[in-house]
Amino acid sequence: MATAELALVKPINRLSRFGAGAAPRLGGRRPPSVVRMAVGSPPPAAGATTALPKKSPKTTEIKETLLTPRFYTTDFDEMESLFNTEMNKNLNEKEFEALLQEFKTDYNQTHFVRNPAFKEAADKLQGPLRQIFVEFLERSCTAEFSGFLLYKELGRRLKKTNPVVAEIFSLMSRDEARHAGFLNKGLSDFNLALDLGFLTKARKYTFFKPKFIFYATYLSEKIGYWRYITIYRHLKANPEFQVYPIFKYFENWCQDENRHGDFFSALLKAQPQFLNDWKAKLWSRFFCLSVYVTMYLNDCQRTAFYEGIGLNTKEFDMHVIIETNRTSARIFPAVLDVENPEFKRKLDRMVEINEKLIAVGESQDIPLVKNFKKIPLVAALVSEIVAAYLMPPVESGSVDFAEFEPRLVY
Repeated sequence: MATAELALVKPINRLSRFGAGAAPRLGGRRPPSVVRMAVGSPPPAAGATTALPKKSPKTTEIKETLLTPRFYTTDFDEMESLFNTEMNKNLNEKEFEALLQEFKTDYNQTHFVRNPAFKEAADKLQGPLRQIFVEFLERSCTAEFSGFLLYKELGRRLKKTNPVVAEIFSLMSRDEARHAGFLNKGLSDFNLALDLGFLTKARKYTFFKPKFIFYATYLSEKIGYWRYITIYRHLKANPEFQVYPIFKYFENWCQDENRHGDFFSALLKAQPQFLNDWKAKLWSRFFCLSVYVTMYLNDCQRTAFYEGIGLNTKEFDMHVIIETNRTSARIFPAVLDVENPEFKRKLDRMVEINEKLIAVGESQDIPLVKNFKKIPLVAALVSEIVAAYLMPPVESGSVDFAEFEPRLVY
């Protein structure tokens, strides 16, 4: 789980030593934070991530960038009132009980089992590609761990109000913890490990109202499904690009993401006020744009990663965006017209502007000159984002919430 929001008023930085994650926050700046990593002894390699000998572990600092995964909190009192069965008659208890049984089955209980191929593959990855894989594992682990913390707390807080929903959140936190642990073990193949306990205490938490948690997390889980299944299918068809065995686990893994998304779909249906008015249409489009733009700009900075597994970054992203948008149209009252060629043209212009912003930031100019040079570029980037948001939307959503659209059925 990697909740994403739109926060693109400053450039998305290029890969730092260990890189950025997939979940920016709304606006504002935050000073660089420290992410502590336990470091072992790596094999010597030009361009590979460096670390100290195994007997001398040391913490490593990572600059927090716009795309670093965030940890989230919400209004838990409001959450309790939303899922109080006495106060909310829209709750379909039978649907939640059926979902609970699905989660209890735990299809992936024995799926995430490692083998010697992981370490062997990691040792073969050298130079820039090795560094890119370390960055991929680190930001993915942080994002999954973020989901674990949020779901675990929701499970604890809702236990008395709605035991069924609370247990589902607890079981989703189980899934996220399993994913984070698997990714962290992957980092050990590169002689690194995230100190997740330190992250829990050191990271600042971003506040989101419950309805925004629903929108963003639903999209995060569904886009995660389409990313994982697309990569899995591609590598199954092109095994020569299977450079690290973690991708072989993506078929079952993405089903966890899909089940999580289905649960949030049920939560949204239980709160029709979040889906059946003009504000819901605006927010739905906003979060769609947030997630799509963030992923596109983020991935376009990591073309080496996708090329390393035989994918064209932009083609991959547009496939994921289109499929996620079609899935979201089943529940959101309005979505973006991402299949309009103009939408991709706007995304590509955003990439060009962001690259210019990065170049200015990395120049040797004094800060005052940099800021002056950035002003027209930031204005151009914001203009493209607003123009994409204002494109005529696609009316969508469930007939259960859109009586004025009787032809649409969920």
